[in-house]
Amino acid sequence: MNEPRNLIKILSEAIDSGLSVAFVTVISVDGSTPREAGAKMLVYQNGAIEGTVGGGAMEALTIRKAVECLTKGAGGKFVFDLKPTGNTGMICMGKMEVFIDVYKNPFKVLILGAGHVGVKIAEACRLAGYPYIVADDRKEFASAERFPAALEIINEFPNKAVAKAGVDADTCVVIVTRGHALDLECLAEVMPTNAKYIGMIGSADKVRELFRKLHKRGLYPEKDKRVHSPIGLNLGGKAPGEIAVSVLAEIIKLHYKRDGKHMRVMDSHKSQVTSHK
Repeated sequence: MNEPRNLIKILSEAIDSGLSVAFVTVISVDGSTPREAGAKMLVYQNGAIEGTVGGGAMEALTIRKAVECLTKGAGGKFVFDLKPTGNTGMICMGKMEVFIDVYKNPFKVLILGAGHVGVKIAEACRLAGYPYIVADDRKEFASAERFPAALEIINEFPNKAVAKAGVDADTCVVIVTRGHALDLECLAEVMPTNAKYIGMIGSADKVRELFRKLHKRGLYPEKDKRVHSPIGLNLGGKAPGEIAVSVLAEIIKLHYKRDGKHMRVMDSHKSQVTSHK
């Protein structure tokens, strides 16, 4: 009974750390199989494991399937037939059925800049349940007190922190540093990565000027569909909190491929809406 309890604790820690992990449970066995029903195992995106469902070729197949599920972002029930005529090529003369639960955040946010807007974007991420990393060379700004829910705080110039942050295809990068020159360097560092989303704060005039400077380096942000600058949806409002809402709204809209339109019911024939005056 210790193994499930320990694995659940490890699973909880992994989720709190923003890691993607699959929880594998053997739900039924028939004939000769490596483990009994109820055996459990955690599988990480890189194939590392905690626990076991029997070892050997059978476990290797399960790990491969769990990693596939993590990549797709969806688990399910899977049957491994260990008979010569089954789907595994093994001859243990048994059958094992597993269920794979996937725990994966849809994305993480890298906030480059720990000023007023950066703090509000972090708060919005926390409320929405998205893990975030923050980077700023000013330790009095990028601190655990100001960003208590951060996965990681990188006390380094934001542009130099890009490499340390492990930007991948599940990373949304938000550039909100303290100055135009630093914003420019951050954008130059982020564009060559495979970031999912790249947003940079600034007025339209400032953005055009920075883009012109990047052209001289052979970078063309306006041709990169991931780059959104000026950042955020046109919701109105210029306060840090209002900007943060518009930024996260844009990220969520793009992630779920929605149009961002109102969801209020307009057709009275399909649904009755009661108006309170």
